[in-house]
Amino acid sequence: MNEKEDIKLAQSGDFEAFSRLIESNKAKLYALALKMTGNKLDAEDIVSETLIKAIDNIEKFRGESAFGTWLYSIALNQSRALLAKQKQTEIKEIEEYLPGKSSDEMHKNKNMQLFDWDDPHSQLEAAELKKIIQLAIDELPYQFKEVFLLRYFEELSIKEIAEMIDETVASTKSRVLRAKLVVRDSLSKTFEERYGQKMS
Repeated sequence: MNEKEDIKLAQSGDFEAFSRLIESNKAKLYALALKMTGNKLDAEDIVSETLIKAIDNIEKFRGESAFGTWLYSIALNQSRALLAKQKQTEIKEIEEYLPGKSSDEMHKNKNMQLFDWDDPHSQLEAAELKKIIQLAIDELPYQFKEVFLLRYFEELSIKEIAEMIDETVASTKSRVLRAKLVVRDSLSKTFEERYGQKMS
């Protein structure tokens, strides 16, 4: 039975069909929530709330995106709500995470020493590097962290992410690129400090 058939059955009240839809996405939802919060209990709460919201609103799903993408949207909203409740959503300019660099310098200075993020999957194979990368991501403010994770870990398209966060494609692309710059800069500094070499 394919996803579309399960969705129709779930919308008609078939809980087994809904369970099949959830099982194929639950692990990814938890992984995303854990990366967003860094806390297992919070991640579990987000997944639970996401599933409740999905059950309550399954009839509103119109199939304009993949079911998993729809679940991601709900999970992101739950993450934002949780972080807002915990007062962890203070918005700072992204430049504050790049000491000494203005917005213009970020875009104009082509000689910045940056960690190469061209192949994230092969880079993540090393456990130590994975830890370093996660620490760099953890430092991102929420609105940049979410798009970075969706783009480079969940491999969603810019268009899909834009729909999920209710932003224009251009605005989303800019946010992803700026988040990428911050992570690269953080990784470059870490590698220079640990190994005495700059990454280019």
